[in-house]
Order: sequence, then structure tokens, then C-alpha cells
Amino acid sequence: MRKVTYGGAVSLDDYLAGPGEAIDWLRWSDDAAAIGTESFRGVHSMLMGRKTFEFAQKMGGGPAVKGVTTYVFSRTLEAVPEGAGVLVREEAADFVRRLKGEPGGAILVMGGGALGTALIEAGLVDEIRLTVHPLLLGGGAAAFGPLGRRIELELLEARAIARECVVLRYRVRN
Repeated sequence: MRKVTYGGAVSLDDYLAGPGEAIDWLRWSDDAAAIGTESFRGVHSMLMGRKTFEFAQKMGGGPAVKGVTTYVFSRTLEAVPEGAGVLVREEAADFVRRLKGEPGGAILVMGGGALGTALIEAGLVDEIRLTVHPLLLGGGAAAFGPLGRRIELELLEARAIARECVVLRYRVRN
């Protein structure tokens, strides 16, 4: 069974982006770059919600990573640009349950609190990995939405990195 990891860079008050999609608060460092590189080791599939995908496209990049298939979940997009990913219109939990059971490497959920939360609640996320930045944004795109049940976690790692950030890794106990 393939491992699914959800996470990203967050403010202490649980935001992946600030108001107006602001990311100017992120404290980039060599440590953060190394964590980003490490997070893609062994990954064969990346999952993104529509908002995260559109934000990545707007920033001039996009999710294309060599050797990684990107799946974009949306009921409103008509298509994704050629080579940018595979559009998925079905329920995320159903699709990821099937994907997780197929042969292949790890699965990474990039940003998108709604997608991440739905997959956590469905019992499909194995690990949550966050880099916490030392500030309170007061609003924006939340990393986690409301859950219908309690989710127990087991701490795997907690360490300080450059620029007063903290890396947290948890195993999800389903």
C-alpha cells in the first residue's frame, strides 16, 4: 500500500497562505529547501486541489516535477494545461483509495486544506508533515478544515531549523 503524506509550510495559526494568497511571510532557507527536496524523495504521485493548482500556475510555475504524475481535483475546471497534470473530477477519497492500492511510489498531497482534510478524515493520509513559520497571519487559506471526528497523531519528528521555523512530522493513527 502506497504512503500518503499531507503537509506544507504553515503559519503558527494554521494557514498555508495569508489573506489575498500572500506567501511573502515564508522564511526561505537552505534548511527549508532541503526539506522540500526531501519531501519529493520516492514520490510518484502528487495531489492538488483546484485552488492550489491555479495558484501554482499563477506564480509562473506549476506542479510539474520529473517522474511525478500530478492529479488535479476539480469539478469546475474544464481542463489543465498540456503536461501540467491529470484532471480528476471524481470524489477525491474514492480516487485516492484506488491510487493508494496500485503499485508505485509515495503520494504527496500539496497544499489545499479542503483536499488534505477530506483525505485525512477518510483515513487515507499516513503522515502529516508541516514546517511551522513563527508568525500569526490571522486569516488566509487554512491547512485544516473542520473534521467530523478526532484524528489521533503520533509524533515522529520535531526539530528547529533556520530562521526560527520548526519541522513537525506525525503519523496518523487511523
